[in-house]
Amino acid sequence: MKHFAVSGAIPSEPVLGPQETLKKDQDGMSAQGFKRFRRRAPAAAAPSSAEAEAEHRLAAPSAPGSSQLPATLPEPWNRIRQIPFDTGTGAQNHLPLVSRFRTAPAAKSFDLLRTRLLHTLKARGWKRVAVTAPTAGCGTTFSVVNLALSLARVPGSRTMLMDMNFRRPGVAQAMGIPVQADMGAFLSGAVPLEEHLLRPLPSLAVGLNAAAGQDAAEILHSSSCGAVLDELMLHSDADTALFDLPPVLEHDDTAAFLPQVDGVLLISDGTASTAAQLAACEKMLAGHTQLLGVVLNRARKADSPLV
Repeated sequence: MKHFAVSGAIPSEPVLGPQETLKKDQDGMSAQGFKRFRRRAPAAAAPSSAEAEAEHRLAAPSAPGSSQLPATLPEPWNRIRQIPFDTGTGAQNHLPLVSRFRTAPAAKSFDLLRTRLLHTLKARGWKRVAVTAPTAGCGTTFSVVNLALSLARVPGSRTMLMDMNFRRPGVAQAMGIPVQADMGAFLSGAVPLEEHLLRPLPSLAVGLNAAAGQDAAEILHSSSCGAVLDELMLHSDADTALFDLPPVLEHDDTAAFLPQVDGVLLISDGTASTAAQLAACEKMLAGHTQLLGVVLNRARKADSPLV
């Protein structure tokens, strides 16, 4: 038998016979064997049935419509609450909505105004339009509501109508919508978009105001007003936003709000507005925003409704 040189001390272990070896196997491994077993790397334990099932669920793709998937929220526009709306309700409040009479000359005039406005806005990449007048009683609310309804009929469009006339809010009454909304709270950021806005039509969202306030200019001057409107346009993805504002020559509200809009539509009363008043409005708007046009309300037959 060959002899091998072994470095280091060799631990002595008694030689066991067959019967003693069998007894050691029955009683358990020797102390030295147990130490060698402990020095070995532990083998990966087989996962339990519960762990295996959990790993299988993570690895396997989820089936379409599975309840395991998180619910997907609709986009902000579709989260705006829809309400019943009848275009004929305005007549009960002495403010007829001409959209109900598509063949009437007034309805055709608003459709023409809509088309010309959309061409101008698209050519310049604009979306926000203020609608105002030189003095009270020129028909600003009548004009802006009917224009919004005409814009909402454009397929695939989204129109926003905001009642920013804190002096005499009238959009809700004109449309026959009962409302308890607070435009001031919305512009301060205290009320989220989905809670304040309503959708009388799938393509039209309105922001209403229930009560008049005397601190309108301060609200419209505030930095939160601009931030809220920026977020409104971004999240709603509206194509056109119309803002009903108080008269230019009676309050500074409209002047305070001009930085938030791309242009102004001026409503002139054919029976009351004067050339001097229109000139004063143009002078006030110059250098702040664009005058998109003058709409002649209560025009005589010989007059054009669009100046």
